[in-house]
Amino acid sequence: MSAWLAVPPPSPAARPRLLCNSRLNCISWLDRTLVGAFSGVLSFGLLVSSPSAFALEAPSLQTSISPPLTSYEICREVEPEDRDDTGPQVVTNEGIVEEAWNIVNDSFLDAGGRRWSQESWQQKRKDILSNSIQTRSKAHQIIKRMLASLGDPYTRFLSPEEFSKMARYDMTGIGINLREVPDENGIIRMKVLGIILDGPAHSAGVRQGDEIVAVNGVEVQGKSAFEVSSLLQGPNETFVTIQVKHGNCGPIESIEVQRQLVARTPVFYRLEQADNDASPAGYIRLKEFNALARKDLSIAMKRLQDMGASYFILDLRDNLGGLVQAGIEIAKLFLGEGDTVIYTVGRDSQFQKAIVANASPLVQAPVIVLVNDKTASASEIVASALHDNCRAVLVGQRTYGKGLIQSVFELHDGSGVVVTVGKYVTPNHKDINGNGIEPDFQKLPALDDVSKWLSNCTMLQQG
Repeated sequence: MSAWLAVPPPSPAARPRLLCNSRLNCISWLDRTLVGAFSGVLSFGLLVSSPSAFALEAPSLQTSISPPLTSYEICREVEPEDRDDTGPQVVTNEGIVEEAWNIVNDSFLDAGGRRWSQESWQQKRKDILSNSIQTRSKAHQIIKRMLASLGDPYTRFLSPEEFSKMARYDMTGIGINLREVPDENGIIRMKVLGIILDGPAHSAGVRQGDEIVAVNGVEVQGKSAFEVSSLLQGPNETFVTIQVKHGNCGPIESIEVQRQLVARTPVFYRLEQADNDASPAGYIRLKEFNALARKDLSIAMKRLQDMGASYFILDLRDNLGGLVQAGIEIAKLFLGEGDTVIYTVGRDSQFQKAIVANASPLVQAPVIVLVNDKTASASEIVASALHDNCRAVLVGQRTYGKGLIQSVFELHDGSGVVVTVGKYVTPNHKDINGNGIEPDFQKLPALDDVSKWLSNCTMLQQG
């Protein structure tokens, strides 16, 4: 799963999103990297798109060594540049700058129409690298100026200290991000395509490019990256046993990893009696889209339903975003199978897709989504998905209008860059970025008005 991370609008509270290990060269380069961003992320991203929530199950698995190759079997080992080098690495200042340049060259989407071109970007590389760069601090300053020249407020440099804070968006709790990668026979393999250096998994022996075969004895073949991430999650400081295959031809090794989930629950809920309605409402406040968002929201919805909630109020006011994949999976909780969650557009085919729900909704009750001018990014994905599919009415103020997709890529010295790689389009084909989403009501409506609006919306959709 690749993860995109929904990077919120620039502000003191802004949070970055997607972890990508550039030692594998990110995005287009896609087969070898992308840690967090969008995904079938994470994708994001975090990472990961990265905050998260995921699921489980499967038959037993053999855990020893792969059988030896026969004369007619061909096993292509991972390319040398894809191997994880655990030895000391010397990274030049020029090399760090060129890493950042390459990421932009391969991935950047000029969504603002500033006429960015690869020709002018090539010239910038020549100009920058024509002289030696004496210090690491100077290299970082050059990267900052280079990214600023793109005119994109979301594409920016992260110091090693800022980049390290992204562990909060780890979707697994063990410091890896996953992506579904088809092999030559079309079989989907679950590959580690992003890893937090010196994180729990890395310290236990997991390496970039490894294939995850099973989690706690449960085979992962046939599961999505989001589901496998869910299997990996658990209480902080508990252990999970994963079976990994090192490289394409390596043995299957059983590795025990201690979880280090640093995210806190962003979900707060209560049963509420609205003044203008006799029916109890299940009120849920979602502060951000992190690793616990989807799981804890599901629990809250089920508990509120058991408590007698006849409809739900999902409060996304002041929610600046977080992990894109968490937002996508939360939207799916409310949608029917086949409903479009969001469309994505980007330079790379990885970011050209329609994301759809693949299961029945968790609840059928009417939903009110509270929004304001600080409802941004992943929050706008959820709001537009529920609104355009006639599952919710929007109440409050026009949303922020942050519809761009950023991925966060790690550079070899522990710093990172956040790069705009795509944008979102709502199920009704409206561009979120710069426009926001207009609510249906400014003040909280009565349940009868909500039901009437949703009914009319459904009839219009059906023609």
